[in-house]
Amino acid sequence: MEERIIRGGKKGQQTTQKNRINEDITGKEVRLIDIDGEQAGIVSLRDAQAMADEAGVDLVEISPNAEPPVCKVMDYGKFIFEKSKELKEQKKKQKQIQIKEIKFRPGTDDGDYNVKLRSLRKFLEGGDKAKITIRFRGREMAHQEIGIALLNRIKTDLEDISSVESFPNRVEGRQMVMMMAPVAKK
Repeated sequence: MEERIIRGGKKGQQTTQKNRINEDITGKEVRLIDIDGEQAGIVSLRDAQAMADEAGVDLVEISPNAEPPVCKVMDYGKFIFEKSKELKEQKKKQKQIQIKEIKFRPGTDDGDYNVKLRSLRKFLEGGDKAKITIRFRGREMAHQEIGIALLNRIKTDLEDISSVESFPNRVEGRQMVMMMAPVAKK
């Protein structure tokens, strides 16, 4: 089966046409479904084409592998439009979860802590995952317990809307990373 490329829509966008229409349909007989969606039975390809021309629409091959092939009398442009509309609706319903990162330091002040905590709360309530990074510099590496205490504080402050996916048990390089995911809404 030969595939046609139809150009349209946004510049450079291509869609492949999977259904053969009108003169592209091969075979002597087809199982026909008329414009109302009713089974018309097995008819010759010429008769089916004549019915489509009479109705002013296209003859579209729906199931080419069936014996004989199943064809439907319909407006092909409208059919493609409806199909693309359905695909857009499906894409719209899919929510892509993103990972948002907030960086803290072991000496993060209370004011800054509260601002960053509000941001984390907003991300988690929006359905995104959060990555909390504690970055150590210089002599701060000797006081890793401060970083763990800060992560525990964040964990307790956000336990009502999130759960911890991974909690660090050691420093990786010069940072500690904790992953949090939003709790499923009931």
